[in-house]
Amino acid sequence: MINPNDLGKYIAATDSASQPWLLVQLRLSKLMAEKEHLSDEAYLARLKDIHQDFMELGEWWHGREAELFGE
Repeated sequence: MINPNDLGKYIAATDSASQPWLLVQLRLSKLMAEKEHLSDEAYLARLKDIHQDFMELGEWWHGREAELFGE
């Protein structure tokens, strides 16, 4: 599991707050860290919300692979 604090520091250090896939990953890592303190219903609702946001990202990265992913 990715530590949400470490990921947050990485995002801040690399000025990556405009990279939506990292923000989704940050939300997911925070959810995983909080899972034991949430009811099953609350966990599932938050997971569905994160999934929906992820799916809405679409294929915005096509044609920008080298710029965004260093390929």
